[in-house]
Amino acid sequence: MFYLILMNLMIIMLSFILLSFNLILSKKKIKSRNKLTSFECGFDNISFMRLPFSINFFMISMIFLIFDIEISLIFPIIKIFNMNNFIFKNIFLIILIILILGLYYEWKEGSLKWLN
Repeated sequence: MFYLILMNLMIIMLSFILLSFNLILSKKKIKSRNKLTSFECGFDNISFMRLPFSINFFMISMIFLIFDIEISLIFPIIKIFNMNNFIFKNIFLIILIILILGLYYEWKEGSLKWLN
């Protein structure tokens, strides 16, 4: 336990030392607000920022987020199959059925269609 605490303290101290070196050695000659913004080719960073956004991108990202979280919950359950516990296997099957039904619903609703 002592070594774990000591290792964590050393990691924290090392990170503070590296951050302080960064603050000391970095250049501080930023005079323009435009220099603080990210650069992207063909992007005018002085224009109006409220541009129309396709709802398809938003829907696909939300569907991806929901299904990604569900799949990340499935991975630990795979370890349970080594045990002979009937309840855990039923819970896994219920989660898998909900995932498949959700995908089927999104498909039939048309949310996965890119062109309407």
